[in-house]
Amino acid sequence: MNTPKHLIIVAGGTGSRIKNELPKQFIEINGTPIIVHTLRKFLQYNASIHIYIAVHKDYEAHLKLVLHKFLPNQKVEITVGGETRFHSVKNALALVPNTGIVAIHDAARPMVSNDTISRCFKAAQAHGNATPCVPVNDSLREVNGKQNKSVLRSDYKIIQTPQCFKVELIKKAFEQNYSESFTDDASVFEKAGNTITLTEGNVENIKITYPIDLILAQHLLK
Repeated sequence: MNTPKHLIIVAGGTGSRIKNELPKQFIEINGTPIIVHTLRKFLQYNASIHIYIAVHKDYEAHLKLVLHKFLPNQKVEITVGGETRFHSVKNALALVPNTGIVAIHDAARPMVSNDTISRCFKAAQAHGNATPCVPVNDSLREVNGKQNKSVLRSDYKIIQTPQCFKVELIKKAFEQNYSESFTDDASVFEKAGNTITLTEGNVENIKITYPIDLILAQHLLK
């Protein structure tokens, strides 16, 4: 029996840093909204994946219009995003059945590769969780007040999504109270006493945040 596969798309942001009227996940690249590019990557990996989207309450109606236009036959469950990413993901997790593997992915990462998605699901099946990462290429310095020092970049990784988990394990982790240390879902999972499994990501899998990221995405999504 195949393990059920679920996908939570986190689309609760308002896109203030992208300097656009619409949140970044709804900006069109090559005629298609970013969130649709993202969803199609996962549907190419597994056409029967169960999809849940956490969206800001002000853009729920807009999301429904986008889905109706670009993915009219795709079943998607929608929940309203919370005050933080933690709360948005928690709201979406409440909709997910208690079995299988769930991938939690940023709406504004439309350039995730099929290989990255596949590696994350396989690793989560084997180890209970998986977080994709890529090496740091730039030199790094640790800053402490007015002091700073060089650090080994080989000691650090850039973390991406999708972060995949066995559903029952990540639901238990999200029973914790919110902490400002929760920067992503892996940090929530780790705070609950779990060890994080890192997997290979893909360097193109950037989170579209600034206007220059749109230029890169337009090229890569042709």
